Amino acid sequence: MGIIKVENIRIYAFHGCLIEEGKIGSDYRIDVKVKADLRKSSQSDELSDTADYVHLNKIVKEEMAVRSALLEHVVDRIINRILKELLMVQKCKVSVSKINPPIGGNVEKVTISRKKKRKI
Repeated sequence: MGIIKVENIRIYAFHGCLIEEGKIGSDYRIDVKVKADLRKSSQSDELSDTADYVHLNKIVKEEMAVRSALLEHVVDRIINRILKELLMVQKCKVSVSKINPPIGGNVEKVTISRKKKRKI
């Protein structure tokens, strides 16, 4: 087994419960961590034998472009797509952070993290 991390993906998106959040948007940081069997790719040196981090980044960008009221919903969509599209991934953890959230205080970020295992 091995771990692939795609960290600090920066995206501007329009998530949130407030109408204003859908109009003005916010900065987000996304971190993805997947666990997969990397023995074959370490020997073959073939992209098709690994969990391609370009594909992971593509999933994040596409799902972040779909507006949601809750970050929990966005995180779940990202995880489900990773497990659906990258069959070698056995475990996945995704964290989405909203930078400077509009919550009436001096808050750097709020973060939602979830993880899921592939069902056998």
